[in-house]
Amino acid sequence: MANHASADKRNRQRIVRTARNRRIRSSVRTVLKKAREALAKGDAQAAKQPVADAAKALARAASKGVLPENAASRVTSRISAQLAKLAK
Repeated sequence: MANHASADKRNRQRIVRTARNRRIRSSVRTVLKKAREALAKGDAQAAKQPVADAAKALARAASKGVLPENAASRVTSRISAQLAKLAK
């Protein structure tokens, strides 16, 4: 229980921010899962769009501060490398 009005406001902000971050993080995980499944099937052409969607979702989450920039870049790089490997 907050003892000050400012502490009560910070608590309300925390609740909203946590819900937003959870929603974004969940959608990123879902898109990543679809991209990884597409890569696992071995068809580079079919995996191109899911990988692009995952990269876009990761970049957006990083820009919002939900994910660290380096973590998003690392995951994007790894799935892009897997796609490039399939394309050969």
